[in-house]
Amino acid sequence: MLVNVNRAVASALLTLLLLLGFAPASQAQLGISRPKGQQLLDGIIVKVDNQIVLRSEVELIYAQEVTRANGKPLPPDLKCKILQSLVLNKLMLARADVDSVTVEDKQVNGEVDRRMAYFAQQIGSEKRLEEQYGKSIKALKDDLRPQIKDQLTQQKMQETITGKVAVTPREVAQYFTRIPKDSLPYFSTEVEVGQIVIPAQVNDKAKQAAIAKLNDIRAQVLAGGDFATFAKANSEDPGSAKEGGYLGFFKRGELVPEYEAASMKLEPGQMSPVVQSQFGFHLIQFIERKGNTYSTRHILLKPETGSADVSASARLLTKLRRQILSDSITFAKAAKDNSTDKPSSTNGGLLANRADGGSRLPLDKLDPAIFFTIDTMKVGHITPPMAYRTDDGKDAMRILWLKSNTPPHQANLQDDYQKIAAAALNEKKTKALDEWFAKNRGTVYLEVEPEYAQCKVLDVAEK
Repeated sequence: MLVNVNRAVASALLTLLLLLGFAPASQAQLGISRPKGQQLLDGIIVKVDNQIVLRSEVELIYAQEVTRANGKPLPPDLKCKILQSLVLNKLMLARADVDSVTVEDKQVNGEVDRRMAYFAQQIGSEKRLEEQYGKSIKALKDDLRPQIKDQLTQQKMQETITGKVAVTPREVAQYFTRIPKDSLPYFSTEVEVGQIVIPAQVNDKAKQAAIAKLNDIRAQVLAGGDFATFAKANSEDPGSAKEGGYLGFFKRGELVPEYEAASMKLEPGQMSPVVQSQFGFHLIQFIERKGNTYSTRHILLKPETGSADVSASARLLTKLRRQILSDSITFAKAAKDNSTDKPSSTNGGLLANRADGGSRLPLDKLDPAIFFTIDTMKVGHITPPMAYRTDDGKDAMRILWLKSNTPPHQANLQDDYQKIAAAALNEKKTKALDEWFAKNRGTVYLEVEPEYAQCKVLDVAEK
């Protein structure tokens, strides 16, 4: 399959570009030239029960593949392969409806928040993101939410099909022996890098200032002031500030627990005391209940961290570094107990290779900030604390550890077992998916527009 279900629709950023209408700036990112204001003609090209594939989905993924090819020739049937993969994804969604495979709203909202934070970081800020697409953060999240829900449902459905698939060492060895000697991949220099991340803490002075400001606003609203007016002037939530702090309707479990708990204690028109959550400090005004949903507006203040707070993180990291180097604690233990970067902290502090799930990373694919740091490091060395910005834009400090450095080499079972095992497992999972598709493709209604009829979109299951 050309487009893996876990990649969703090629990438998270591509999904956002699709949802936001293929804007001129998006075209530039994809290397496409199109007159300003001219939009890609869209329409439904395939129906799979109640699921649809849009022409724009195929075109955007095709454009990305063109960019990746960097001038190299592409397969003549590339668009058909893309369409086949999208249709197979839609088939899983259609069957998920039948088999009652669902994902919780809390998981969907968490993923929407995570991706939106990533998009904002990539473009510079939430404000720039809003300016780029002419929508509030809330509106962008509302646009993104259905697609994220579909992606998570596809992933869960795929897990029900392939979750129990595994490979034995014998199968891995057999897979490796089937690879022609002249086709064995050549791996560039690879490294294993660990990190411990500790964010800066907001100091008490900044916290108290935010609380005092919100309490002052609360008093003015109680004295007759308009909550929405104060929200527009003071709230640091760019998605709702311009709407007078209005968040819209949510079900229980969709907002962070602290916010929801405070909201549920209120009657329409009432205000909460100051509430703290992971996003900052809130003043909440309850609006109304409607069925199993409720609506609120809020004013959010996010106290800034200061240099003294970063210094506190650096002092803790310096202490941990000293303990690790003196062998009084392992790097893995220090990362597990102290690092706030969950993916690495649960992996012995090691950064993971997203391609195969292993810990060895191609040197030429490293984040430049890491590459230029470890380039002159010796194996086993740990850096002093360095300034760092987390994926969600928070100030932090971190230390880096160079665990290993593997020179360039041709693939072999001893050095590259994990990569080979991942490839063997992927082949076996793909076979399981193909068998599932062959079994289930006749259980859905399929309609394909004439321009794509030659693609035989479900023939991929006939290998």
